[in-house]
Amino acid sequence: MTGMTGVDGAQATTTGSPLRLVEITPGNFEVATGIRVHPDQEFAVSPVVQSLAEAYVHPPGVAWPRLIMDGERPVGFLMAFIDIDWSDRGDGSLIRSGLWRLNIAAAEQGCGYGRFAVESVAAELRRRGATEMYVTWHEGEHGPEDFYLRLGFRKTGEKSEGEAVGVLALDRLGS
Repeated sequence: MTGMTGVDGAQATTTGSPLRLVEITPGNFEVATGIRVHPDQEFAVSPVVQSLAEAYVHPPGVAWPRLIMDGERPVGFLMAFIDIDWSDRGDGSLIRSGLWRLNIAAAEQGCGYGRFAVESVAAELRRRGATEMYVTWHEGEHGPEDFYLRLGFRKTGEKSEGEAVGVLALDRLGS
């Protein structure tokens, strides 16, 4: 899957169609909120509509939600977080960016869309000057831990709201 930059409008190919990220708009809101993961994965990820609500209640620029398209077909949803304070004190001493949500439609899993999503967020964070990318996940059966570890994330040993925290040096993926 070479050439996948993932920045809005950029294209890549996994299935022969151009992959791209698009902003969520009134015109694609229904399609975006219709993205559903496998039922046995629902415990591990919030529905798209909840993610969009969370994006709305945070200050502008914190959330970066995007619909993942394969040609004209919606295949998933991602949302990055940009420069949030992870410190317990809330004093701005620990600023991080990363992948907040990733929902690949049940029928579309295993086709490279998750990798495309991670590489797309990595490219956007690199563009903004970040050197690391964070993600959290529910551990256990049907969770995404193996997926993230295969992409080069390493567990930090931290927990965030009960989820494992992983970090990826941005020079390790999609350079």
